[in-house]
Amino acid sequence: MIHTVKPGETLTQISRDYRTPLGEILSVNQIPNPNLIYPGQRLEIPGFPPIETIPYRIDISVNNRQLRLYKNGILQKQYPIAVGRMLSNTPTGNFIIINKAPDPGGPFGTMWMSLSKEHYGIHGTNNPSSIGKAVSKGCIRMFNDDVEELARTIPIGTPVTIHL
Repeated sequence: MIHTVKPGETLTQISRDYRTPLGEILSVNQIPNPNLIYPGQRLEIPGFPPIETIPYRIDISVNNRQLRLYKNGILQKQYPIAVGRMLSNTPTGNFIIINKAPDPGGPFGTMWMSLSKEHYGIHGTNNPSSIGKAVSKGCIRMFNDDVEELARTIPIGTPVTIHL
């Protein structure tokens, strides 16, 4: 998996976002000084498959409150979602699914899938009436049956694009 450094990012934050030890990122990329990265630099993140080998991709429209699943560029399914409320917006950008955790408990419903942005994910809900609304703390909420189906379908490393 290749990550392109964005302005203001640090290797420490990139390490936390991908839940990958900083030492591994430094070693794989042969970076002697972690303070000398620059925007646009391409970093290999060990432990994830190359994106081009994954047939699936997820496209999330915050404004339309829809998650679309594509396989080989063809729309497979569309799901209703809940998104972040005004003071805790859902982050936009390009991410990947870095792990899956069934039965995370609490408000996260029956499945949690972490995004490559610390503290954010796609998850179920214990409040199905929230789907279709802007009510979360920035995560993407789905009906439990929908998030379980999605988690069974996609592999770790699936790219996720979130836009307004």
